[in-house]
Amino acid sequence: MPDNKSRPSQEQPWENGWAPDTSRAPGTRRLWLAGGLAMATIVACVTAIALNDRPVDDTSQSRQGRPLSGGETEGGLISFATPSASGSATPAGKKGPSASASPKPSSSPEPQGSSTPRAPAATASASPTKQPSVPAPAATRRSVRSVNYPDRYWHVSGGLVKLDAVGGSESRADSTFTVVKGLADSSCTSFVTADGTYLRHRDFVLRAERDDGSALFEQDATFCAVPSSSSGAVMLESVNYPGRFLRHKNFVLRLDTYGYGSGHREDFSFHLVDALA
Repeated sequence: MPDNKSRPSQEQPWENGWAPDTSRAPGTRRLWLAGGLAMATIVACVTAIALNDRPVDDTSQSRQGRPLSGGETEGGLISFATPSASGSATPAGKKGPSASASPKPSSSPEPQGSSTPRAPAATASASPTKQPSVPAPAATRRSVRSVNYPDRYWHVSGGLVKLDAVGGSESRADSTFTVVKGLADSSCTSFVTADGTYLRHRDFVLRAERDDGSALFEQDATFCAVPSSSSGAVMLESVNYPGRFLRHKNFVLRLDTYGYGSGHREDFSFHLVDALA
């Protein structure tokens, strides 16, 4: 068996033949360990401070100068909100719009068809010169002179209206009429004789008759003035027979379709002049 030799007592190293290590100072190992631990602590603190002071990335919701979204905190570990599908985070507690949501319908549906009213279709017998009607004059006394027979005027004779030359005072009185608003249409014209009768067409012939109060009489006695191709003249269209105008034929006033006879269009044109009586 090997001899069990005990370690010499270190209390008297020189006496026992054991010499201490004089190449390093006592406690050097502990000092190195303490210094290394202190250095590691300092490095960890500096790293943590540097991480805390680093600016937040611009792509984060926690941008500098703006409050953090719900659930995020300032300082310490920085948490970033998960971006939504549209690229912007939805705040906590709020729901984004549904992808399948349809637009809200208008409370008042758009009316069908065009908003601009259509003008009524022209009748087949309307005048070829579609010009605005001449406004009906206020009640005033007038005589009616022919365009192509300037020395002849409307003249009531035997109940009919004829185209006659000017005669005596009685003839002048029978050739003078009071022009009033139309009985059937206030924008048109009616003619009243000196003895209170009205000029109306019956059997397409112009006559002087008493008003019987009927709707037919009011329409027969109403004429709408439209400009003539002759300067300053008018044509008088029947209100209940559109396309038919007063014209003289054989010096008798009657209602005919405009343009009756290619050489007689001036028969439809008249001047309303100052009263002869």
